[in-house]
Amino acid sequence: MRDFSVLIFLIACIFAAWRKPWWGVLSLSIFSYLNPHAYSWGFVRSLPVYYVLFLVMAFRTFTCKDKQALPKDWRIPVFVMLWIGFAISSTQAYFPDLAWQKFWVVTKIYLPFYFTLVLINTRQKLYSLIITIGASIGIVAVKGGIFAILHGFSARVYGPPNTQFEENNAFAVAMLISIPLLLLWQKETLNPWIKKGILVSIPIIYAASLSSWSRGALLTMGVLTLMLIVNSKRKYLILPLVLIGAVVVKDYLPQEWFGRMNTIETYQQDSSAMGRITAWTDGWNHTLEHPFTGAGFEGWLFVTQRDWHSSYVEMFSEHGFVAFGLWLSLILGTLMSLTSLPKKTHLVVGMEWVSNYCFMLRASLICYMVGTAFLGLSYWDLLYHLIFISVLLKKIVIEELANKQADQIKPRWAMRQNY
Repeated sequence: MRDFSVLIFLIACIFAAWRKPWWGVLSLSIFSYLNPHAYSWGFVRSLPVYYVLFLVMAFRTFTCKDKQALPKDWRIPVFVMLWIGFAISSTQAYFPDLAWQKFWVVTKIYLPFYFTLVLINTRQKLYSLIITIGASIGIVAVKGGIFAILHGFSARVYGPPNTQFEENNAFAVAMLISIPLLLLWQKETLNPWIKKGILVSIPIIYAASLSSWSRGALLTMGVLTLMLIVNSKRKYLILPLVLIGAVVVKDYLPQEWFGRMNTIETYQQDSSAMGRITAWTDGWNHTLEHPFTGAGFEGWLFVTQRDWHSSYVEMFSEHGFVAFGLWLSLILGTLMSLTSLPKKTHLVVGMEWVSNYCFMLRASLICYMVGTAFLGLSYWDLLYHLIFISVLLKKIVIEELANKQADQIKPRWAMRQNY
């Protein structure tokens, strides 16, 4: 029964993508983050669902009329140069077969972003994409949070099978990244049930993240909570709720959980933490000797004894400092864009929404920066979704500002003509 339900959903998504290609962008996000076919038990589990949707989207994108040219934003050519850098480093990789295999996997992750950039051409479509990503992760997160609470936080929570955040640490960061997206939805929607449902779901997602037993997630949670409190207009209400929640949860967390979290301070005595530091040191030293190409995809197998366990180290160790600079510029440049946009619309009537969008997207991006400092997720599609959503947001804001200025000029011109 479950297989047929997923199959019907897949067929519905294909039909939706065929009818309105931008719906296909949402469908791809659902199958990328929620990954519903992974929860089936039979033949649907092995179907190439994502690739079927991709082929439909590729055909419809090039045949439909409701699309735009690629936005004129510096981040797009930088992104292309980064991909070219991956190809160059793969030619010099220590393990060419593994490197080229990973290169094509990353390429398959990157290609669908073209659909996003040309088909998401209105504010409403962008809003739909944001809430689709947030809800896709949030549904699984709430499920995991309920599981965690019922089991007294003694069992670890994992993400959807066969996704980039299946592993418990990655899933914890993904859940925290989704919280600002859900809060954006909560503030923008007019549906009271959705507003209440999201507010109820946030503590449950926090519980799921705690039950991941991830130390990086705990740091990310602290940063996210601080950002939300500082930005809140009801600090007097939010801060006591956070403190009460922390006191209540503390009594239910097992002692083993505290033992694992305490290793943040005593990392010298933790073999896992020291192993990461050794890998980071080895990666840095190797990149100093090979600054332009690094070690290539999966280069840690040659350079050190364990995976990089850091997106930053992973990027410069595998592709060199030039690629790392391009990658980091995408992140920092997006943060700067999300910081400057609200200043341009601060006094513009009807554009109050820009500030909310920018803050929540920036909070999600900062969660990525903090959480993946201890996880090798530099090729994560969620990161690039945040970057390209910000690219589209900037384009939409600039266009709306231009339209408002034109509307203000027209009446003055008409008055002069009449005079």
